Amino acid sequence: MAEAEDQLTVRIDERGWAWLVCGEKLIIWKIGQTAVAKFSVCKELQLPPSEFSCLADLVAISCQSSAGDVAPVQAISVMAVSREGTARYWPSLAHEGSYSDTAVDLCGNLSNFLIALKGSGFVLSSSKNHLVRLGPDSSGKLQQRTLQQGQGVLSGIGRRVSSLFGMLATPTDVTLHSMLWDKEKDCLYTLTSSNVNKWEVDENSERQVFSWDISRILKENISDAIWGSESNYEEIKAGVNVKYLDLQLGQDGLVILAAAWHPRDTPCVAYYSLVTVEDQGSPMSDELSVEVTKYNPPFQSEELLNCQFVLPRFSGQAAYLFTEELVFACSTGTGRGAVPEEKIPFSFPGDRLLGAGCCADLPVFFSRNSGLLAVVARESASILPEDMEDSLSSSVTGAAVEATLLESSSRMETIAQEDKTTILKAAFLRFCRRDILGAQSMVDEIFPPDSDLDADAELDRTVTQVSVDLVDDYPSSDPRWAESVPDETVGFSHTSLILLHQLEDKMKAHCFFIDFLHQVGLFERLGTAQVRGIPQATRLLLCEHGEKLSAAIVLKNHHSKLPDLVNAGILIALNKKGTDIPLSLTPADVFFREVSQIDSIFECFLVEEERVLKEVHVETVEWAQIVVDLNNIIKDMLQAAGQYRQTQASRYQNADSSKKEPEYIPWTASSGVAGVRTVIVRQHEVILKAVYPQADTVLRNTLNEQLVALLDSYLDGYVSQLRSLNRLSDQERYNNLEMEYTQKRSDLLSPLLSLGQYQWAAALAEKYCDFDILVQLCEQTDNQSRLQRYMTKFADQYFSDFLFRWYMEKGKRGKLLSQPISQHEQLASFLQSHEHLSWLHEINIQDFEKAHKTLYALANTETRYFAKKKTLLSLSKLAALASDFPEDLVQEKVEEIAEQECFLLHQETLPKQLLDEKQLIPDTMPLLTAHNLINLYICDENRRANEYDFKKALDLLEYIDQEEVDIEALKCDIFCKALQRDDWSSSDGNDDPIEAAKDSIFIKILQKLIKEGISLKEYLPDVKDLLQSEELERLLAKSYFEFVLRANYEHYQELQM
Repeated sequence: MAEAEDQLTVRIDERGWAWLVCGEKLIIWKIGQTAVAKFSVCKELQLPPSEFSCLADLVAISCQSSAGDVAPVQAISVMAVSREGTARYWPSLAHEGSYSDTAVDLCGNLSNFLIALKGSGFVLSSSKNHLVRLGPDSSGKLQQRTLQQGQGVLSGIGRRVSSLFGMLATPTDVTLHSMLWDKEKDCLYTLTSSNVNKWEVDENSERQVFSWDISRILKENISDAIWGSESNYEEIKAGVNVKYLDLQLGQDGLVILAAAWHPRDTPCVAYYSLVTVEDQGSPMSDELSVEVTKYNPPFQSEELLNCQFVLPRFSGQAAYLFTEELVFACSTGTGRGAVPEEKIPFSFPGDRLLGAGCCADLPVFFSRNSGLLAVVARESASILPEDMEDSLSSSVTGAAVEATLLESSSRMETIAQEDKTTILKAAFLRFCRRDILGAQSMVDEIFPPDSDLDADAELDRTVTQVSVDLVDDYPSSDPRWAESVPDETVGFSHTSLILLHQLEDKMKAHCFFIDFLHQVGLFERLGTAQVRGIPQATRLLLCEHGEKLSAAIVLKNHHSKLPDLVNAGILIALNKKGTDIPLSLTPADVFFREVSQIDSIFECFLVEEERVLKEVHVETVEWAQIVVDLNNIIKDMLQAAGQYRQTQASRYQNADSSKKEPEYIPWTASSGVAGVRTVIVRQHEVILKAVYPQADTVLRNTLNEQLVALLDSYLDGYVSQLRSLNRLSDQERYNNLEMEYTQKRSDLLSPLLSLGQYQWAAALAEKYCDFDILVQLCEQTDNQSRLQRYMTKFADQYFSDFLFRWYMEKGKRGKLLSQPISQHEQLASFLQSHEHLSWLHEINIQDFEKAHKTLYALANTETRYFAKKKTLLSLSKLAALASDFPEDLVQEKVEEIAEQECFLLHQETLPKQLLDEKQLIPDTMPLLTAHNLINLYICDENRRANEYDFKKALDLLEYIDQEEVDIEALKCDIFCKALQRDDWSSSDGNDDPIEAAKDSIFIKILQKLIKEGISLKEYLPDVKDLLQSEELERLLAKSYFEFVLRANYEHYQELQM
């Protein structure tokens, strides 16, 4: 790949990435047992042009995903910087051809280190301690900002005074030797030729915390460690030279690699030392540890002192110094015992070390001849607590697992089928002893990566069983348990005799087990397991075990404070399960051993509480104290579990977010008789109904605070459950659960309002978006400013719409329409679907044009109530008159409205006697059609009907659709009804027919028609049609009636000629 003269450099990143710089090419690839590695990610990138050879130390990668070492290649961004300061940035490693270049101002110095910060930021350093922060903006363009030095808390103090605190202003003539990023604390450290500097870095800024002058104190301590026993030490000390080479972060603090030599020594050698100092803030502690290693090659020149070292974070005190020719394994000297020191040469022809780093907590080196090499001690110290490791080792060895692992592969398969759980435990132990390759080999044998779904189901069962065995492990090394440990538990044991320490050790072992599953590639393959009778993601079950350990530790702490109460609950729990308690053990020993069942204590506590409340007198202190104590225990346990779930979420995160998982019901949200939800609801009732009424102010405040914490856990369980559901694919289940959640939330929070505990009610209602409670709270306290704040805070969740609907439902239309100007836009949008109110808002904001249109539209669609239609038309006319419409348009609209009002006038003028007869109330009577009105005007019940009523009936004919009704037939009916209103029997055959009929209603109608200029010949129905009407049969029996009718027809028609 490279010629012999090519300068090659390599870096290995702890997240499992490695890169090699060769000339102007950068090759990046993925290493380690992860999902990404299976796709053999390897990319070749073109470095920015430079007159100098580029270095691997000037390349850094940043991960944009919280998934960490299992992040997809798309989430990896890369930056490379030339020695002159040209930065090239690739936003995504998946697109190696897409990059941007930026020139970085290093004040004329050459760059030497580049590190990645959290997120997408980087820090570049020059050899003369000039630091520049780099990062892409929203457009992807690189921005740069110089880190200001000397801006810490003592930056204003002079050099002489600040030296008293171990802090000096930054000299200009310094050389930067190392730069370090602490991802856990978001801190940046630099090591120069005279100082250790620290910055606190957040997303947008950085602050220098201290600049610690190491030149005096480190030189004195190193000199003392090397030459302190010499008789002429004081003379020697003056001539000692020290060069600081590298800086790493270890378990016990910052570790500095330094080389010391005395020019007058014969022979003159370079003594390499590791100095450990704990960062306790500013000023730095003068207490430090110096470990002088046995690596002391002949001193040639200061320029050739180029040794570096790697320090795996969880390797205890093991450190690995390296040059191009060798690796030197040694100890930092900060722990008990010592790691054997050993030199590993790379002296074969053409071979040399090109770089190093840590991966999977192992020191990894890149040799030119051999490539990647991991250094593993022959007998690695375990990462488990010392008091656990011996017992774990002996117990697994006793199970003959070690011997099994050395047999043939065929034998291995047979054993694996018989007891994969035991094999997985043994693989875990190898992992704990840093034998990663051995652990991986065992796992691959029992769970091959290409296995089928059935094998993966067996994997879930096996992993679950091992995890349960860990959290429920018997402390077999405790002599009191010697006769109580069943044979089948061989595989794990804890040596601690103290319960709390046993639980803490179990927590450590559990965390290591999760790391083990990630490291060997099993975690990403986990599917589902049966939990409390329903399927649940196995990863979440593993998280549940960690949560229960956290809760158990909290319960044990309460056990020390409240032994009587906790012991009472423990005894009830053990009796309920029928568990025997050996004479050598206490009930607490037995109960705390089975951590997976720790939640069984909750219901038992309530049983004890109920007993005390019944037996103890109300006025005694003990009566209410048990409720307070019990609240604290349950609250603290649930909060500890919730905090673990939240803070450790990344540890249990699903790498494949598209993978569908079953509904998640946390154990802290279990239902049923003994479920946690049931316990909280029962405690809610006990607090509010039994204790609260009897409590004084101080006790009530305590109870309120505890109750809110319990309800917080209760509601958080529902939120977690809802989030686990896919709202689209599980819509019915989601809707049902959301409805249940909403009802429960209201039932639990409403009592807080009733008790006037507005602060607590608001805290929960705001967190869980119970808008109904928030609105009620604001209404009860008449706090409009709070209400407006909620409208702004929850704008994206449509709080305004909820409030407006609430006002509608409660009939508070005045409040609805009196919103401040800031809410007018939201109110107008809401009222679009409530036109019967929107016109009021439009008038309020003086938008009369829109108000007219809304009112007119409402009037046209109103078909139920006469009075309402009439009012809407009147208001619409007023709005039109008040609007800015042009005058001619106003007139047009007023005329349109007047036409409709004319029709309504016919209903408005119905005779009162008729309305009473028909039981019609003017204000509430329905809107009648023209046909209905005609029938009313001419009906027999209108006993006082006269020519005006019948004329109105005839006028109403113009409002009837001719296609739906036979107008002529209806007109004929009206005239027939009019003829029937007169008797016609008073006339005899000798009277003048015109004179005889002149006072009849029929003739008066004719006279009104003539007066209006209506042509009777065209308007009146044919006299034959009238005479053939069945309604006139009674009158036609009188022969004189026909004569009079025909005579009057002829007379009045001739009058118009």
